[in-house]
Amino acid sequence: MAGGLSIAGLSMAGLTACSPQKDAKSGDLSNLTLRVATYRGNPESFFAEAGVADPPYKLARTQFAGGNLIVEAINARALDFGGMSEIPPIFVAGHPGNQVRIVGVLRSDVNNQVVLLPKGSPVQDFSQLKGKRVGYVKATTSHYILLRLLNKAGLTWADITPVALSPQDGLAAFQSGALDAWIIYGVIVYQAREAGARVLTTAQGILSGNYLITAAQDALDDPARLAAIGDYVSRYRKVFDWINADGERWARVRAQATGVSQAYYEQEFRERSTASILEPISEAAIASQQAVADTFAAAKVIPARVEVKSLWNDRLTPYLK
Repeated sequence: MAGGLSIAGLSMAGLTACSPQKDAKSGDLSNLTLRVATYRGNPESFFAEAGVADPPYKLARTQFAGGNLIVEAINARALDFGGMSEIPPIFVAGHPGNQVRIVGVLRSDVNNQVVLLPKGSPVQDFSQLKGKRVGYVKATTSHYILLRLLNKAGLTWADITPVALSPQDGLAAFQSGALDAWIIYGVIVYQAREAGARVLTTAQGILSGNYLITAAQDALDDPARLAAIGDYVSRYRKVFDWINADGERWARVRAQATGVSQAYYEQEFRERSTASILEPISEAAIASQQAVADTFAAAKVIPARVEVKSLWNDRLTPYLK
């Protein structure tokens, strides 16, 4: 299955205009189109390779660069389902009309989220970035990692020049020498490392390893769409079983789909902090996200403390047990 179109080429209005009508009956999903977010090279793009049968409904997959954009699309009623880190939902918690609901947890790797230094940088410790230009992606794990590393180094936001950039803009700035360090994640790490960038540190010990699967409240309230989302996550779980069973095979098919070196993906698999497992929501996962939210509140990145529990919804638990 194709990864979908880049969100950069579509307006929210255009996506919303394509929204399917809510006329499917719960017993027949053949006329329903489930609108799903994905990332470049994301596991859910590999249903066919993993031997997962096509679902009994249509899939419209759209590729995004970050979970913050997926949150925007869900709240624009342009998406039914998408995955992200613990961070993006925090920024819309309590907002009137917020549609984002957390329905499951993906326990996965944190070593692919890193602080990168340019080739030839003398920096050996994060504290040496005082007074330097540090790139990050606002309202994502990148933002949270920066806050935690500043605190650990005894520095404040005012001690650096923080530069909020999208991943692609960040890559351009980093490669042009406009950044002294860059906190980033995913496939783009490979592109920077290929050009000579060095990893200062990973997110091990900073991030919980909890990534969230989310759905729109409207989709959960629609019996047919809820049934489709439940079926979708059941299929998605099988992809992770397939990935965890053979890292070399996973690297090979992922490299073919993205153009990224198979050797890089094999290295990422060897160095991952944990195998990937989809789980139901839990009190521990809610507490983990609350701690992250409290960090953002203490840093005054969000205007006040938020209670994240209202974001969590257990309607997919039967499909994830």
